[in-house]
Amino acid sequence: MNLAQFAKTTAGGIMRALIVENQAELGGLWQRHMQRLGVDADLVLSEADALAALEAADYNVMVLDLVLEKGAALALSDYASYRHPSVKVIFVTNTGFFSDGSIFNHCANACAFVPTGTPPDDLAAMVEHYGTG
Repeated sequence: MNLAQFAKTTAGGIMRALIVENQAELGGLWQRHMQRLGVDADLVLSEADALAALEAADYNVMVLDLVLEKGAALALSDYASYRHPSVKVIFVTNTGFFSDGSIFNHCANACAFVPTGTPPDDLAAMVEHYGTG
């Protein structure tokens, strides 16, 4: 996050999060918890929709399902890093992929790697934490 973005976010500006999750109900649950913290959270269900969102808006944080049914999460993370170098990515998964922590070697913008079953309040708090600096 550059200094201008940080100043806007911390001086009453709105933090933005992009949620990329296959399951609309789960993504909606996360979205509502983030909104309660004042985060402007957008939910998309596919890589194509995420690419369109990243072209249309700036985000502080992206919550990204590692195993997308429609698309490739690692490619999306790379694109987000290119398009918005300061965006932080919180990967969520219900699989054992990258359970050794190697996701941080593959994705420079990865800031967290959590199970899909992480309590929504905890995930929202992580978004708030990583989105402010």
